[in-house]
Amino acid sequence: MGDPRKQRRKYETPRFPWRTDVLNSELRLIGQYGLRNKRELWRHKTTLSRFREIARSLSGMPTEQRERLEKQLLDRLNRLGILPETAALDDVLDLSLENLLERRLQTMVFNKGLAKSIYQARQLITHGHVAIDGKRVPSPSYLVLRDEEAKLAYAPTSKLSTPNHPIRAAISAEGQAKPDLRGGRRRREGTEERA
Repeated sequence: MGDPRKQRRKYETPRFPWRTDVLNSELRLIGQYGLRNKRELWRHKTTLSRFREIARSLSGMPTEQRERLEKQLLDRLNRLGILPETAALDDVLDLSLENLLERRLQTMVFNKGLAKSIYQARQLITHGHVAIDGKRVPSPSYLVLRDEEAKLAYAPTSKLSTPNHPIRAAISAEGQAKPDLRGGRRRREGTEERA
């Protein structure tokens, strides 16, 4: 944990920050997932690289120690909803940044249809209109656990919890009429995504 007066960076910057392909890919991900700035993106990249680093270090360990630590890592990633239960250690090395960004609260709120855009999802979260199991979560970058996914809804004390609120009516009308900002039609549960 450490002293709160001595905060440390939770991200690593790119090795070559001015390469055009790196800049374009970062900009595309920031727009697609509604991130506030590149530091948010770098924080998730660092988290992913730490998972990969643990998986690589496990491959060189003795068998009995490796099995215990491998099970812990795979259980954690399964709890986060990033990997399925039947995943192996090689699947950790195949993870992409998009797999991690899809588990953010902001993305889950948008995909579930609680907001009409990824940016409105961020606004609703920071203003306290979104709750998980009745408890407000003010951080858009919160990684939603697999068992919390079904408990995601409007906060009970929020004015948006009433079905006849004007913003909810606009969201439902928008969801039926327009494609989303991320390239295809809005993804709803039980529907196929068109690219």
